[in-house]
Amino acid sequence: MNTPPAATDLAAGRRLHGIDTQARFAGLDPATLAQLRDAGRHLASRRIDEAEQALRGVLAAAPDHPEALRLQATVLHLRGKRAEAVVLLRRALERQPDDALTLHHLGAWLLQDGALEQALPLLQRACELAPDLGSAWINLGTAHDQAGRFEEALAAFRQAVHCDPRHVPARVACGNGLRAVGRIDEAVAQYREALAIAPEAVGAWSALAELKTEPFTAAEVEALERLAAKPGLDPRDRATAHFALGKAREDQQRYPEAFEAFRIANTWWHGQQPWSPAALGELVDRMMEAFAQPPASAPDAALGGEIIFVVSLPRSGSTLTEQILSAHSQVEGAGERPELGRVLDEESRRRGTAFPAWVPQATAADWERLGRRYLELTARWRTNKPRSTDKSLTTWLQLGAARAMLPGACFVNSRRDALETAWSIYKHLFATPQPFAYDLEDIAACWRDYDRLMHFWHARHPGHIHEFVYEDLQADPETRIRALLAFCGLPFERACLRFEQSRRGVTTASAAQVRQPLRGDTARARHYGDLLAPLRRALER
Repeated sequence: MNTPPAATDLAAGRRLHGIDTQARFAGLDPATLAQLRDAGRHLASRRIDEAEQALRGVLAAAPDHPEALRLQATVLHLRGKRAEAVVLLRRALERQPDDALTLHHLGAWLLQDGALEQALPLLQRACELAPDLGSAWINLGTAHDQAGRFEEALAAFRQAVHCDPRHVPARVACGNGLRAVGRIDEAVAQYREALAIAPEAVGAWSALAELKTEPFTAAEVEALERLAAKPGLDPRDRATAHFALGKAREDQQRYPEAFEAFRIANTWWHGQQPWSPAALGELVDRMMEAFAQPPASAPDAALGGEIIFVVSLPRSGSTLTEQILSAHSQVEGAGERPELGRVLDEESRRRGTAFPAWVPQATAADWERLGRRYLELTARWRTNKPRSTDKSLTTWLQLGAARAMLPGACFVNSRRDALETAWSIYKHLFATPQPFAYDLEDIAACWRDYDRLMHFWHARHPGHIHEFVYEDLQADPETRIRALLAFCGLPFERACLRFEQSRRGVTTASAAQVRQPLRGDTARARHYGDLLAPLRRALER
């Protein structure tokens, strides 16, 4: 959700369907209007300094003009001054309450900042006022997706395609919406339609590769080879193409060449995402020190009994674990939730001390207050079913706090073979960048810290963490699923054995994989032989 193209189209002189051009420029004299258009052209080309200079003249002549405020807000947003940008957009909206573009951009930016409930009505109103504004429909679909309303999200994405059938991002978004609701064949068709429109659309190649279950055709592999080798290709696009190419070569059992493609992709991303294994190790040490003595937890031992935390590193089977649980009639799968981290961040700001340094000072009443805050923030996930899951990828670091806040919650550690986990992380391009994920040594260091901290939590909370091991599940599904449900206090239901038939929305990278029955042939690392010897040694260190 970067600044949508429509942010500058009008000021640059391009007409948008459903937008009243004359009304938005009303009140500007010809010289000021010319400056405004100059600013729009500069923004369209990302010449931010020139745009800001042109806007100085406009704002000097018309300091409260809503279009000038909107474009200045765009400048601030591009400079990373998001809070100031939102303030300016709100000023513009006060002066022009029914301006579709201002509503759209304010909604999109609030959505970026996690203010979902504020963003949704703004985006809905923008789409009502300008039903041909495709980018607004894409952002509305994204908002519905984040709210867990997957059918509404898909409807919005379809409308974006209707606005412009040749708009590749709309096609990809529609494919993602179809994937989320389990209509995988239709998702594949959307991605391939996007590639037919724009063969060099790396986002569509990446989406097709991310399905994991759909093999590339020979012609597609050749097209990816040409794209990845194209001179002058943007470095980010080249790296993205190489992730897809690695998957394509693996499908063809060209393992050394697949390894090389993944290496090239990760090398670029590693340079963009600085990460310190030592810093993570020190954080884990601080967690162990802060929780060496279990804190005085919330006095109500049943508080949080409606929550099942699925704890894991990425690519460890956590989506499958959640899919099994959410096939139960009493459990709603809420996906990767940010609320636990949000509650801890709020408390850190209130205290003026970073987590976990304040843990020894927290009282039982503090933990209860934080636990009830978490339940309040996640309540919407329990409107149809009494219990919900939370599979945030950071819970393994925050488990001690979650136990103190919600002593009645269940914790399921979704674990997979270390080598398979690490190799799968390395092969995957995450939608939200994971800084440790682009170097095999870094991945191994992260896995080792995860492993030692989970052993620490087990020792501090015996009987409160269930180990759900992917390879054990493959070997004996019914026994392992029965044990999982029993640990969570859930009666056995056969639907959990047929988890692939669940129609719930899934938005993680494993969305297509969990729509298939459990397979026994998912291990891939063995095919790479000695190429992964350094990774094996690093994991054993």
